[in-house]
Amino acid sequence: MKSFIAALALVAPAYAGLRFACSQLTIQRLDPIVNPGQNPSRHVHQIVGGNAFNVTMTGDIGAEATCTTCEMSEDLSNYWTPVLYFKHPTNGSYHRVPIIKNTSLANGTKGGMTIYYTPHDLCRDGLEQQPITAFPKGFRMTVGSPTTSTEEQAKAHAGLRFQCLVNTLNRGPETADFPTEPCPGGIFASHHFPACWDGKNVDSPDHQSHMYNTIEEDGFENAPPCPASHPVRVPQLTLETVWDTTKFNDMWPKGAPNPFMWSFNGTKGYGTHADYLFGWKDDSLQRAMNQSECFYDGCGILEKQTMDVANQCTVPEMVGEETDGWLTELPGQGADMPMK
Repeated sequence: MKSFIAALALVAPAYAGLRFACSQLTIQRLDPIVNPGQNPSRHVHQIVGGNAFNVTMTGDIGAEATCTTCEMSEDLSNYWTPVLYFKHPTNGSYHRVPIIKNTSLANGTKGGMTIYYTPHDLCRDGLEQQPITAFPKGFRMTVGSPTTSTEEQAKAHAGLRFQCLVNTLNRGPETADFPTEPCPGGIFASHHFPACWDGKNVDSPDHQSHMYNTIEEDGFENAPPCPASHPVRVPQLTLETVWDTTKFNDMWPKGAPNPFMWSFNGTKGYGTHADYLFGWKDDSLQRAMNQSECFYDGCGILEKQTMDVANQCTVPEMVGEETDGWLTELPGQGADMPMK
């Protein structure tokens, strides 16, 4: 596995791609891709990005949003994952795990995620870059599934992994399941999306079939060529989240099973998943991907904003339920709704 830190240490500094912060936009039980029009949806998500986020989202999201929680101010997309909860081993109550910013992200970032768009892999590695086509307006996709419940099933989802943080520089090995012991620095979660598109459909019934993943190993790896069925190379999109599990370490009895679980009542990490709804303004993402070498700085052509400005972007509370504090049950687990 070639992690971000390892890649910086082992290769020449010729970077290709974007890496930037997105603060938290909202935490609500909504999913406009899988459950459009359904309020509330089955389980709670953490959402970052543009303020067009709503119960139902169609059309050009980049034209509808007026602000974003992302450092790249032209990125009005939305990104979301399920929320991590801690289940108290004694009384069975649940508490949402807070999110903290990733190391070296912009000052002022509040929780949220680190977002990557890379043309080939994290670094050029002396290999020829493949032409990259930015996602079209209206594009959306998901990766992973909450129904994945075994290690064997998880092998089909390379790049959906966890790391037990020892400190900011030591993430530990990648695993498909949650860590089995308390982590001194929290749990680091990564979601790598497929990078091959069929070139025709902005979505598919399962929100995944219009995409194809050529990566078979974890981390930022060189991407093999796209197949004829999905011939268009799009940016390699990756989301990273740091869950601050440290406040619960003292409540985890030694030798007891992992007490963390996803908001869909997933007691295994295997069911992690993520959603993406494209919303970059005009041709801004394509212009960035056309640059042969750029990293984090917006490729010299993208507009950036301070995180103080980004943090002012909000959306209203649409569900009206408590998702934080000590809860007797996970939000939505008593509802008669289809699981995402």
